[in-house]
Amino acid sequence: MGHEGTFQKVGKTDQRMYGPRGVLVCGYPASEHSFFLSLMEKNGLAAIPVVFVTDRDAAGTLSSLLALEDRHGEGEGSRMGRAVVMSGFTQKEIHTLINAYRESGRPSQLWATLTPVSENWSVSALLTELAAEAEAVRKQRR
Repeated sequence: MGHEGTFQKVGKTDQRMYGPRGVLVCGYPASEHSFFLSLMEKNGLAAIPVVFVTDRDAAGTLSSLLALEDRHGEGEGSRMGRAVVMSGFTQKEIHTLINAYRESGRPSQLWATLTPVSENWSVSALLTELAAEAEAVRKQRR
């Protein structure tokens, strides 16, 4: 799959990033779905559709999953890696959500934004790529 998805620093403007507005939430137990929805609401992001990716959805492409109805998969846990994929967010919204999540003290997770390259990837392929990138960054920091 190559490393076309290599990291790029996100600015802090109101510029909308690529893709339809939505967020894919992967690897959350059902008991944490309400936490994520309230995090979105408390940070002014309640209007953005949230899709809880189920294990059955792992082979679906990011673009096909973003087309599912708001709250798809709510209440159904997932055993995949923990990650959030944001689509059509502004740069400020990305920072807002990540910072609010970090302040919540929840387990660390992977973060991504939809790109023209990744939109045709399956969720499982994206999670594999994100995990490899995170590991590479950890090694660089040592």
